[in-house]
Amino acid sequence: MPRRQVVSWALWDWATQPLNTVIITFVFTALYLVSDAFLDPVVAALGEGDPVYDRALAGLASDLGIGLAVAGVLIALIAPVLGQRADVTGRRKAWLGLGTAVVVLCLFGLFFVEADPRFFWLGVVLIAVASIFEEIAGVNYNALLVSVSTPRTIGKVSGVGWGMGYLGGIIALTLIVIATQADWWGMPTDNGMAFRVIGLGCAIWAIAFAWPLFVFVPNPPANNAQKVGLLESYRVLFRHVAELWRTSRSVVWFLLASAVFRDGLAGIFTFGALIAATSFGFSATGVMLFGIAANLIAGVATMIAGWFDDRFGPRAVIVVSLTGIVIAGLAVVLLRDLGQIVFWIGGLALSSLVGPAQAASRSFLGRVAPAGREAEVFGLYATTGRAVSFLAPGMFALAVAVTGATIWGTLGVLLVVLAGLLMMLLVEDPQRAPHH
Repeated sequence: MPRRQVVSWALWDWATQPLNTVIITFVFTALYLVSDAFLDPVVAALGEGDPVYDRALAGLASDLGIGLAVAGVLIALIAPVLGQRADVTGRRKAWLGLGTAVVVLCLFGLFFVEADPRFFWLGVVLIAVASIFEEIAGVNYNALLVSVSTPRTIGKVSGVGWGMGYLGGIIALTLIVIATQADWWGMPTDNGMAFRVIGLGCAIWAIAFAWPLFVFVPNPPANNAQKVGLLESYRVLFRHVAELWRTSRSVVWFLLASAVFRDGLAGIFTFGALIAATSFGFSATGVMLFGIAANLIAGVATMIAGWFDDRFGPRAVIVVSLTGIVIAGLAVVLLRDLGQIVFWIGGLALSSLVGPAQAASRSFLGRVAPAGREAEVFGLYATTGRAVSFLAPGMFALAVAVTGATIWGTLGVLLVVLAGLLMMLLVEDPQRAPHH
């Protein structure tokens, strides 16, 4: 494949990664949206350590989890049908463009989320809508993987895409740390202005790096299936799922197993910075520095794992990664009294394993998706994932609500990863990459 096509494809991951890294995980939600800036001033005045204050903060975290869970349900309902329609019309890039545009608009919208409890739900809704449309775009982005790779290189190319995303997250976080250390060069930072400008910057970043895909990556041809209405699309979808069950049962089992473990992986990144700040006392700068280190390790590990994927098959990469994640996550919880060093070591170990599991999961499906129906199958991939996307946020919120302490939310997320691992052990690898 022409290198320019591969790089242009991978740059979309780089362009949109700040939504996950900067907005959802390390900065906007963890340090701003789930902070006392959005508490009742009377409660905020009680200060850290007061039970009422701590429970109110935990309540914000729980509300954020609910917002993301609702977004997940909407994705589950629409992703495979939109993917199927993209396959039929051959307009994967058009759907990818629409999703990218809405993400950019939501990022711009975060500029208007002022530091006031009245604006909390505006922030949650914008982030939820952005996550919906990023997933719709991602269905078509993933389906383009087979257009920029060969059966022998699909693991490597998938790893490069994930790796570019993580490295893009590093650069974005580094720029924010520099701005913070420079006191934003005299810019007023009251009323959440620094965080609002970060949302603006992420929108500009997405525009700056997403465009090469739309210029240089070819649009695959339509699959010449009959165009049908929206409701009929769901009937066609059910027929295709039944066909997959009859002819490629291991693909269906994989969709179910990956749904569970990918939700657990998403939970690790969604709530990781929150746990660092609230349970381990990381400062704002400390959270961002950890985010930079985590993304660097994740990016490099994911690119390296792409070689193992092509050599040993994606199933082996997934099983090893998930096993390591459960062990590292338990260590973070059980050894938490040793302080921040535990989170640094355990958190970075987790980071080195999440990316390889995600990239190998994508390449697994890319290897076995029926030709011409890649977007539909990746839509099912999104839907099965989102159909259970309440699991990690729900288990996190439940554990925090019952205990009143954020750290125990970690166990809720790890249970989801463990369930996915056990299900993955039952999945055969139907198309092992040849040894070469």
